[in-house]
Amino acid sequence: MCNVALTNNKSAIVSLFHFGILEHVYPAFFKAMRSSYFQAVLRGGAWACLVYYCCHEIYDAYLRRKLETEVADIQANFSDSQANGFWVVAMELNGKSKVAGLLAAVKSDGWDADAVDTPSLEAFQLVVSFNQRRKGLGTQLLVTAVEFCKEQGLSRVIVEISSLQTAAISLFLIYIYTHTHTYYIFFLNVYMNVCVCVFIYTYKYTQYTHTYIM
Repeated sequence: MCNVALTNNKSAIVSLFHFGILEHVYPAFFKAMRSSYFQAVLRGGAWACLVYYCCHEIYDAYLRRKLETEVADIQANFSDSQANGFWVVAMELNGKSKVAGLLAAVKSDGWDADAVDTPSLEAFQLVVSFNQRRKGLGTQLLVTAVEFCKEQGLSRVIVEISSLQTAAISLFLIYIYTHTHTYYIFFLNVYMNVCVCVFIYTYKYTQYTHTYIM
């Protein structure tokens, strides 16, 4: 595990960040097509193209926003900031160092009224490269985020994830993350509305005794 200090690998980090967001476009598209089956039968390929465009826009807009803000300057926003964290898993593959996973998190005031005086660490992106999954890298990144949260005196870790990411949701539940909020991202145009369901999972702990709370 290494921190964001390896800025010479920024292109590889951005590439994995890009993959980790846009890989959800097709699952969202297939789910939307299943829920609009009769429209697809009636309108054929034109409907499928429109549904795909809407699903792509939801994730691509999020990607553009992050690339223009937090990820635009990783060094300044994470490496030089004590409040935020950006961790990278680098692995030796064929004699070369490859970025296999990453987790980006920022200090947050939380999502609810209970967040007053309970600053949190919000993990807005966790991704592991496709051929390195199910090897414990995601777990390693989550544990690192929790330890960082404790070191910073924060009371909880918040993760934001779409309902399509079932494997990641299972991982959060194993590590005693609790589903606390749900919201929807909508893409609207004159022809249709498409939305993605987003879950908020929270990991809380008692700061002094380190007793885990579900």
